[in-house]
Parts: sequence; structure tokens; C-alpha cells
Amino acid sequence: MPTSEREKMAAGEWYCCLDDELDLLRRQARLAVHAHNTLPPDERGAMAPALRALFAGVAPDVFIEAPFHCSYGINITLGERVYFNAGCTILDSGRVTVGDRTMFGPSVQIYCAEHHKDAALRSAGIEIARPVAIGSDVWIGGAAIILGGVTIGDGAIVGAGAVVTRDVPAGATVVGNPARRINAV
Repeated sequence: MPTSEREKMAAGEWYCCLDDELDLLRRQARLAVHAHNTLPPDERGAMAPALRALFAGVAPDVFIEAPFHCSYGINITLGERVYFNAGCTILDSGRVTVGDRTMFGPSVQIYCAEHHKDAALRSAGIEIARPVAIGSDVWIGGAAIILGGVTIGDGAIVGAGAVVTRDVPAGATVVGNPARRINAV
């Protein structure tokens, strides 16, 4: 039975994000993100060493353009040849896994946290973390938003600006807000 707020977060239970241990983890992530975003590109390479060390798992050939932001980093796992264009954000209170050869356009956002619907609990920092799983060979268009609890299947396409609120089957193309499936040519 999870007892700490971090354990509750990892277990997908309601937890308080206004917790000293979680605050320390977010601070470590901010430092790694800052290192990534401020190193000159020829020193940073594909990904700053501090950011690479923060992630749960990252293939050696992942490329993350600056600026980039994540809230914890420790919940992110990236497969081979994953590419993030500039301005992407992953609020990874939940587990975020990305398969091989998946590409993200600029300013893509992944939000794992769902805040409590009760205003008093929400103002007290109560939230729940929902995982996001993105398959291999997926293309996520610029400024798309992916909400927690979503799975995107292999080979899927998410159109620019789409807001993905539910699962996307393998090979499907979705567009719009909320994202809906279209017959792509």
C-alpha cells in the first residue's frame, strides 16, 4: 500500500503534488532542463547529459531540440531515434513511454496530471497521474496536446493542433479538438 505522495503518484492514486519530496524531484528536473536549454548546441549534442541522466530510459540516438520542458523526467522512457522539435513539454507525473522512430513537431504537449474536480481538493494540490503510451513510428504534429491515460498505437498520425483525449488505434490519423479519426490518403 503506497504511503508517500511519490508512491501514490507512481501507483496512479490520488496524491498531493504540494509535497517536499515531489518538489525536490521537480527542482532536479528544472536543473537538468535548464542545462539542456542553455548549453550551446555543439556542447549539448542531441541531448544534454544532465537531461539524459534524469530520464527513466533513453536510447543513445534520441534528439531533443531546445527549448524543452518536463516536470520530473524520471517517468519518461524514449525508444530509438525519437525526435522532439523545439518547444515540447512533458508533464510526466505519470509514466510516459515513446516507441522507436517517433517524431514530435514543435510545441507538442503531454499532460499526465488530472486535477481533482472538487475545488477545495484541487486547491489543496490533489491530483492523479495518468500514463501516456505512444507507439513506434508515430508522428505527432506541431502544437498537439496529448492528455493522460491515452495510448497512441504504432504508425498513427496526430494532426497539428489536435487535442487527444482518448486512445488512437495503430495506423489511424486523428485531427481536431477533440481529436477524431479521419480517412487519410
